[in-house]
Amino acid sequence: MSVREHPVTVPESRDAETAWPLLPGERTWRTRQLFVVLLVAASATWCYIIGEYVGYYLPLWPGALAMTAGAMIGMLLVTLAVVPASSRYGIDSIQAAVPQFGRNGWTLTVSLQYLSIIGWNSLLLIFFGKSFAEFLNAVGIGGSGIESWVVPIGTLVACAVVFVILVRGATGLERVSAVLFFFIVGVGVFLIAMLLIKQGGDLADAQPAYASAKRLDFQYGVEIGLVSLLSWWPYIGSMTRQAPSPRIAVMPSMLGMGLPVPVLSVVGLAGILVLETSDPAQWMTEVGGNFLGAIALLFVIAANFGTATAGIYASTVGLKSVPGLGRLSWNVALALSLVPVMVIGVVLPDWFFDHFGTFLAYIGVFFAPIVGIQIVDYFGLRRQNISLRAIYDRSPDAPYAYWFGLNPAAVVAMAAGVVTYLYLLNPQTYVIREPFSFLGASLPAALVAAVVHAVLTVTLIRRAGRGGYRTGAEADAQPVGPASVQPQP
Repeated sequence: MSVREHPVTVPESRDAETAWPLLPGERTWRTRQLFVVLLVAASATWCYIIGEYVGYYLPLWPGALAMTAGAMIGMLLVTLAVVPASSRYGIDSIQAAVPQFGRNGWTLTVSLQYLSIIGWNSLLLIFFGKSFAEFLNAVGIGGSGIESWVVPIGTLVACAVVFVILVRGATGLERVSAVLFFFIVGVGVFLIAMLLIKQGGDLADAQPAYASAKRLDFQYGVEIGLVSLLSWWPYIGSMTRQAPSPRIAVMPSMLGMGLPVPVLSVVGLAGILVLETSDPAQWMTEVGGNFLGAIALLFVIAANFGTATAGIYASTVGLKSVPGLGRLSWNVALALSLVPVMVIGVVLPDWFFDHFGTFLAYIGVFFAPIVGIQIVDYFGLRRQNISLRAIYDRSPDAPYAYWFGLNPAAVVAMAAGVVTYLYLLNPQTYVIREPFSFLGASLPAALVAAVVHAVLTVTLIRRAGRGGYRTGAEADAQPVGPASVQPQP
């Protein structure tokens, strides 16, 4: 039975930001606007820790090359998985995954999005507090132990500022990004220049602490860069859906989100090699003096707001995809996205900060299989056509109802990808099995998940008439907004 025979109930009025698809007239971000928002979202102090982990294995220039290669591969995978569907149909990352995982697949995708963004934003706001504590020390205020109370207070203040910015939804995100763009570019250029000028001689001779076989070390660098960019899966759909077409969204995604991470990560890489810390808050005053250090710290403090704002925006849009939460007002859903970040920043800042490496590796464990499944499904099995109406159709025989709202092919493929990753790389100890030194862990995990999903779909799901693969529902390629979905009388 066609999805058109099951009208979809649409609320009479919508919040400014919902999980419903954006109408073509609502998608007004052009290339420049999207590029600025994505660059600001990507450029944050977590890049310095990413560089630190690469600096344990590689010296400066090989490390920079490995991170850049991994980052661009990761960004390509995320772009292929999400951006064409999100910018064509006006949907976010969660809704873009419904055709593959089923209408109840949100139990997996929203959970991963929520946990991932909570983790990244907790890290950012902890960095915010640490940077502010160093700033106070640089200007002669404070002293020993100041960080213990500045970090919790700074987290609460930052969450309050993000809430005020995002009350206006995407409009607030766009406006704060336009302002912070110059801070981001300025602080990045300043930090890199300061390190090269002040520490250039030492950098040339610096050697990583855990260097071993060259090929394995380089693969560690590529893998760290790759998983770092896979973490953009939860973010990117909520922003690229504001663009009117994939033609406008793809290039800003690759350059705006792909390049800033390895470029800024060079700061952390250089810092760990010659100064034994990747955190600029701890070495800027030492390298540039109190005056320059204080100015740079202000830039770092401001820069974190862009990414934190984008992350909270994305997780709030994702939460409104959850049945029962979609009816919440935007402000209430926004508060639900902020509360866990506040708890971690106030209660567990040091514990979370010390376990960042494990958190980073687990991103690859889960998001690598997701992007593999989405890419093969959207481009190979569906030929770039999905049914927008079917995403929101709750009837029992809807195309994306599958069985109990879940697609067993995607679930099994996801499990196969996770097992592949864990076999090749232990996220807690970084112990590897071959062929990790040749292929890494994320790419094989994505490939295995894609192959398993394709085989099961062709042999089982399509033959059972589930998923809209044979019904013709996926031929509905025209972007359709909620206003054009027929409501029930």
